[in-house]
Amino acid sequence: MTEYKEEAALLHEKTSVAPDLRIVLVETSHPGNIGSAARAMKVMGLERLILVRPQRFPDPQATALASGAEDLLERAEIHDDLSTAVADCQRVYGTTARDRHIAWPQLEARPAAAQIVALGAHAPVAILFGNERAGLSNDELDLCQCLIQIPTAEVYRSLNLAQAVQILAYELLLAQRAAVFPSSPGVSEAAAPRAAMEGFYGHLRRVLRQAGFLQAPREAHMMRRLRRLFDRAQPDLNEVYILRGILTEVERWAGQVDKQDEHRL
Repeated sequence: MTEYKEEAALLHEKTSVAPDLRIVLVETSHPGNIGSAARAMKVMGLERLILVRPQRFPDPQATALASGAEDLLERAEIHDDLSTAVADCQRVYGTTARDRHIAWPQLEARPAAAQIVALGAHAPVAILFGNERAGLSNDELDLCQCLIQIPTAEVYRSLNLAQAVQILAYELLLAQRAAVFPSSPGVSEAAAPRAAMEGFYGHLRRVLRQAGFLQAPREAHMMRRLRRLFDRAQPDLNEVYILRGILTEVERWAGQVDKQDEHRL
């Protein structure tokens, strides 16, 4: 019996995809897609499902289409805010079927899966799937460092949400079984979590507004470009603290300059 348990544990370890890999469904409108996504995850060894503002959940249709993956639905984490759901992740991938005005780093499903499995072995990773009708918004994509596209025929490129989850889950399982652990170019094991990066971006926005650098109507566009720049750099937590320290000193200096001007008046 002991040998059987050890063998079963070893088999689970070999076939289970990254232990802290999160599948995040954002504003899913149809509960059946949640259930079908849970089933797709379970048959490929994925276990952590996160739902952000689902329109109908829990729901009998989700349970019916889960078909054996009801335990994933029971353990699903529900959040009102996407940034909270991925706050401790070191890398966030967003799925998209269309090109974007501002270029994000982008991979097709297979190379993305190899990179995700490699990183997910030692760091929290999230894959975002957007609303069935509109996909991920630009604000939601701002939380991502890389986009994933699933190759399709040019004639018709629309995939059902659960189909997209199934394809990515399958590619992740293949990457795990093949023990494809590349050096993850551009990915640092010590990269700062998203909560720290979002704190930095908020601080940067405030200082740049005060300096007059960020002005409507191009503020959102410029901040998006700055996000891409710093996301490519992959700063670790100490480096984020340094950057925020610089911003704090700039704010302090600006305050002293303002007081000197007031004194002259």
